[in-house]
Amino acid sequence: MARFTRTQILERLRSQLAQRRPIVGAGSSSGLIARSAAAGGADLIIVYNTGRTRLMGLATNHLLNHANPTTISMYREIANTVPDTPIIGGAEAQDPTYWNDLDRLIDDFQAAGYDGLINFPTSFAQPDRNDVGLGLQLDFEMVRRARERDFFTICYGYTAEQTRGLAAAGADVVVPHAGWTTGGLAGAGKSAMTLEESCRHVQSLIELARKENPDIICLAHGGPLSSPEDLQYLYDTTDAQGFLGASSAERIPVERAVIETVAAFQSYTPRVALQAK
Repeated sequence: MARFTRTQILERLRSQLAQRRPIVGAGSSSGLIARSAAAGGADLIIVYNTGRTRLMGLATNHLLNHANPTTISMYREIANTVPDTPIIGGAEAQDPTYWNDLDRLIDDFQAAGYDGLINFPTSFAQPDRNDVGLGLQLDFEMVRRARERDFFTICYGYTAEQTRGLAAAGADVVVPHAGWTTGGLAGAGKSAMTLEESCRHVQSLIELARKENPDIICLAHGGPLSSPEDLQYLYDTTDAQGFLGASSAERIPVERAVIETVAAFQSYTPRVALQAK
């Protein structure tokens, strides 16, 4: 069962904000990455099925595996290395194997041990089919039911409609999303938005969320917001209270560290050269 209640998580996050310290959520798809992120001070460890594709050296891809069972199965490895940080699982409300049974979906994430949910994958990745019981309304209903159970929710908002609906449904944290993360070996080659445009997008969604709930916590994610250096501009130009990194927290840092380390190993000259025959 969950190690942190919704109240405990919110108290921790609001304590950070009271000290004018940003909230940081770190996507973590292995015990090593989760342990490292917690050691670096991550406030939330976020677990997604797409992280498995990142660990495979591929671009982030939500279609490679069945999202909910994959994410549920990842919990034990992550929790084994992170005893003191809330762990949030990516729950896909669109999953047809939970058809008309979102309570069972929440049950399964709680039973696995997750301390909260994030709406991922979400309907941004597929047609919005409200006519056949699919679409954004499932995300909203999942958040409403989680809130009724006093289960913590942090939610991606890609559009005005999605962000407004999630805030109205009772999401504790909303994360305006600026698109696929750029950078590194397998990131989006080019963002649809510049850094300036992405921050305007983030701010517009923050304002919509706070019209629904003035107390909602607002972070940011994605697009050209891919390195720590980008965050000063984010905080200077928006009301974001923190950042949620996935590729930017696990894939890009690993790529950079391995490249630089192996290159450094190659930079020294052995004393003994190849002997001529």
